[in-house]
Amino acid sequence: MRLSEIIDRLSLDVLTPASDVDSEVTGAYCGDLLSHVLAKAAAGDLWITIQHHANIVAVAQVTGLQAVLIVDGRSPNEETLTRAKDGGIILLGTSESAFIMAGRLHTLLAD
Repeated sequence: MRLSEIIDRLSLDVLTPASDVDSEVTGAYCGDLLSHVLAKAAAGDLWITIQHHANIVAVAQVTGLQAVLIVDGRSPNEETLTRAKDGGIILLGTSESAFIMAGRLHTLLAD
């Protein structure tokens, strides 16, 4: 499913300029331990996390993630937003929990 469709259907906030929202999301990964995300997330995934610091950008770049969805209403600081923008990483946000977003995304991707 295209990232733009996921953004629309889940009413996600786009926190960084989204230049490649027509890219395909092939799966998802939900987790907050960065080393675990590095080991388990796959290229093309949408990462669901409460983490909102600058290191999430590096993890997204190394793993080839399509975007990072920051949940629970957490807001990344300016350094994180700048790194994401400069690195071409799309950061998304929502006030919903990781549990709710994982369930909704699973339903969308399963259709």
